[in-house]
Amino acid sequence: MSARERQSNRVPVSVLEAGCFAQTWERKYYRLGEVFVKRSLRPREFQIGVDGPHVPRVGNARLINEAATLKYIRENTDIPVPSLICDFQDDESHYLIMEWVEGVNMIDIPDEEKPQVYAEIKKHLATLRNLKSTTLGAPNGVVIPPYRVSKVTKNDSWNLKVSDIAEYVFCHNDLSQQNIILDPSTFKIKAIIDWEYAGFFPGYFEKEFFMRLGHSDIMKGEFDDRPKLLEFLESQQLSVRSNSAALLHIHKNLTNIVPSLIISELVLARNAVGLKYNREIPKHYVLQI
Repeated sequence: MSARERQSNRVPVSVLEAGCFAQTWERKYYRLGEVFVKRSLRPREFQIGVDGPHVPRVGNARLINEAATLKYIRENTDIPVPSLICDFQDDESHYLIMEWVEGVNMIDIPDEEKPQVYAEIKKHLATLRNLKSTTLGAPNGVVIPPYRVSKVTKNDSWNLKVSDIAEYVFCHNDLSQQNIILDPSTFKIKAIIDWEYAGFFPGYFEKEFFMRLGHSDIMKGEFDDRPKLLEFLESQQLSVRSNSAALLHIHKNLTNIVPSLIISELVLARNAVGLKYNREIPKHYVLQI
């Protein structure tokens, strides 16, 4: 669950369906044994605020982005992330199914223990910087800029130029203390979570939010880098004609997304996580172990 969503108003757990331990303005979260489920809200589940229904921006695309990122990070680095089981869409909700990682959030440990965690995070950031690409966005072609950028633009359609050189590095882009899960005894990192905004970007997109408390946005007194980030993205935006080719490229990549494995508990849990249809998961979402 992201830093922002932890601070959001939640629906009381008593009114949620079995297995669901939290609901925010954009997501529902479930624990089913050793399985963790995160899914987007369906339109009929959108929360009502003072300005009317809260419609999550690119809510499904962010989970597609996270699924592709988890698979990519596990295949190309030794950075600890949850094991992806599968992701799929059902009844206008996108599901991300992964292993449950037991531990404590970095935000909950004593301050005197945090320096060793800072050092370990920076080692993992160095690993990410060694991953390079000519293409902006996630490995599957989806472009989800950092959350803080979305606060200064209404544009959610980023179809960007491809560089002639591999100049972009991989960024988490939501690396707050709430997204670091630690072993409660050793304070070693067990998992870095919430990769919804991750992808290849200029290195300066990655801001070290984990060095202080709070969510992954600019706080009072901090340097505001959002105009610089937005200016860069807008400078790389393709023309209307080029957009069509870029969208076709993204579509082809999305159809090739598959999970690394599937477990029988998922089928047993279908009703518990609110799946509408009683049917098998599509074959292209399943790899037998």
